[in-house]
Amino acid sequence: MPPMMGAPLAQAELIVDLFAGGGGASTAILNATGRHPDVAVNHNPTAIGVHEANHPTTRHYTCDVREVDPVEACTFGGVLRPVGLLWMSPDCTHFSKARGGRPVEKGIRSLADVGLIWAEKVRPRLIHLENVEEFQDWGPVLEDGKPCPDRKGLDFRRWVSRLEALGYRVEWRELTAADYGAPTTRKRLFLIARNDGERIVWPAPSHASRATLAKGDLFGRDLKPWRAAAEILDWSIPTPSIFDRKKALADKTLARIAKGIRRFVIESPAPFIVPVTHGGERPIHEIGRAHV
Repeated sequence: MPPMMGAPLAQAELIVDLFAGGGGASTAILNATGRHPDVAVNHNPTAIGVHEANHPTTRHYTCDVREVDPVEACTFGGVLRPVGLLWMSPDCTHFSKARGGRPVEKGIRSLADVGLIWAEKVRPRLIHLENVEEFQDWGPVLEDGKPCPDRKGLDFRRWVSRLEALGYRVEWRELTAADYGAPTTRKRLFLIARNDGERIVWPAPSHASRATLAKGDLFGRDLKPWRAAAEILDWSIPTPSIFDRKKALADKTLARIAKGIRRFVIESPAPFIVPVTHGGERPIHEIGRAHV
């Protein structure tokens, strides 16, 4: 997740993490603000158990996010506290292009409407939403369960308009995680809404692809090259081979593997290859790492 985008939170303001899962976003919020979320919601007991272990001071709700009353959740000691930040990452599986042409579920696609209820009832000063890029295409669904191509983005625009009608300024951007130091090129949509009259400030990238760095003209910014996933992998841990699977990989998965091999090995000036040594004390090592 990019650095927190918005004004510092007052101590009295609550932090709410809807769709909290095991707590990835909550941990990022903790790193950015020095505070655990005050409220977290998720329907999965296992996820909430993990969240509780990492965020023990948080008030947890193990239920459908639509069942939580925002006013009750934000009332502590009989006092309704102001909400400084509402973070929400609604289920993305029924928006993502990775779903292909399979039918989608209207109920899941409409989960983001919960944010409107919170905006109406407790008026968070900042609302952050993270989702797949295709969330911008959120629109009506046909009778066969597939999105209507002629009304693509209609529900997204309606959702934004309702926030604006409640007094929020709303902006959104597609951000690539690698540009902010994460070892992945995953791209996600980030939306910020705020109602305090202040401008929305987006974080400046700290990293860039080697191709971008080679072009120069970075407006005076001193950017680092993208990190590789290999930096965070422990190559000493045995893992199953894709060639030993009982069930064959899907054609699209094999195509992605082939694309990766072509890009990072065959066509790369610095190919990523992991020689595997069989026996003795010589460890598995990547090609650029000397071993003794």
